[in-house]
Amino acid sequence: MKTLLLNPPSFEKFDGGAGARWPARREIASYWYPVWLAYPAGLIKESRLLDAPPHGIGPRETIRIAEDYEFLVLFTSKPGFYNDVLLAEKIKEANPAIKIAFVGPPVSVQPEQALAASPAIDFVARKEFDYTVAEFASGMDLKDIEGVSYRKDGKIVHNADRPPIQDLDSLPFIVEIYRRDLDPTKYNIPFLKHPYLAFYTSRGCPAKCIYCLWPQTFTGRPWRVRSPESVVAEVKRALELFPEVKEIFFDDDTWAWGKTRVIELCKHLEKLNFTWSCNSRVHADYDMLKAMKKAGCRLLVVGFESGVQEVLDRMKKGITLEQSLTFMKNCRELGLTVHGDFMIGLPGETRETIMRTIEFAERLDPETIQVSLAHPFPGTEFYEYLQTNGYLTEDDMSDELGHQLPNYEYPWLSRRQIVDAVEYFYGRYYFRPKVIYRIVRRAIFDSHERTRLYQEARDFLRLRSRRKKFSGNVFEKLTGETAVSSAKDTRG
Repeated sequence: MKTLLLNPPSFEKFDGGAGARWPARREIASYWYPVWLAYPAGLIKESRLLDAPPHGIGPRETIRIAEDYEFLVLFTSKPGFYNDVLLAEKIKEANPAIKIAFVGPPVSVQPEQALAASPAIDFVARKEFDYTVAEFASGMDLKDIEGVSYRKDGKIVHNADRPPIQDLDSLPFIVEIYRRDLDPTKYNIPFLKHPYLAFYTSRGCPAKCIYCLWPQTFTGRPWRVRSPESVVAEVKRALELFPEVKEIFFDDDTWAWGKTRVIELCKHLEKLNFTWSCNSRVHADYDMLKAMKKAGCRLLVVGFESGVQEVLDRMKKGITLEQSLTFMKNCRELGLTVHGDFMIGLPGETRETIMRTIEFAERLDPETIQVSLAHPFPGTEFYEYLQTNGYLTEDDMSDELGHQLPNYEYPWLSRRQIVDAVEYFYGRYYFRPKVIYRIVRRAIFDSHERTRLYQEARDFLRLRSRRKKFSGNVFEKLTGETAVSSAKDTRG
């Protein structure tokens, strides 16, 4: 079947679920590669991967493109689901014969609700769907395909789960699909070089973090890896196909997990003489980091999340504050750049813990940071915690443009305070003279970076203003009042 694999235009400039662990419209226009759709695109002979948002393709053009296809695979997200359903219905109106499958975490966790949302959805492919949709495209009957949910005789049928793929080396090289269907210049991540490429060398994550979407709803926790030979071969092919690319990002949930594998893989990568970056955890020790640096690693994306040990323990992060400090010390010594991720709103969060996290972030002082609202996606332990304790609200988890909003609050921490705390965190961290110098320094002698920095600053300040209107500066005002009160107490 002629197949269209779609990362939909759920919202304008929306970084959707086919590549983003936190699907949302970012503070700065950013796009990850639609990796999950690229693998089945490589398995299906007559296919096209359409990544609508970064390529500026809206709903109307998407509907027109879909008229030429027999089968549509749409990767949906929790924030974008209802807009995606409306789009599927319009596609079905324009092309009544087309078969439509929804894939992704929300439909994996709640397949019945997904099918009940619209008759335009013919079936749902649960969890890893590479071979599931490829088998349907090849002509197999739904009843014979593992991992699907569909309607039959007025009832919803759930076929047996499809086991996670163990032999990742058997999957196609997705850089071939990137070259065929995507424009790398459309993909921007502020802390990565531009243009960049991204793909996986493993799937799954053994960590137990209560908030993380993919391991709990989609890939599972067991860690499955590609062989060094497979990774090296795809890197070589990527460098052949994309000589203009300045960096490869290994977008595994946690690339630097097993020490033996990391050091062995680095020995192979070292021979290729290219720049790369990856996701990491602070448990990566000096020897691992040294091997990575020697092999061409430039930057690590690291989830520090909180500066309060009790909050880290409650989110089951599995790290200590001391590990984070040691990790940063080692990275500085080796010349590795760090992009630090922090999160606001997890269990145990208070105004005091937020302030302690900000102070800890300043102490760690990574090159750049991302501050996220903790999002309770259905199927995660965080969602269950909020639901059990009555902290979920009736609000959407995004605004009408796709930006993050909390759909929960605590008796001691309101939605507005959580949103404003994010902006206060950003402002306090980035508006320090040494950080401003660090950012501007990159752009002084590089016109491309200057243009990029200007656009990023505009996006950031525009959203900051929008969020301040929503929050009314409530966290910042409370923080100021606390500081004044503390000063008076000290003087007294």
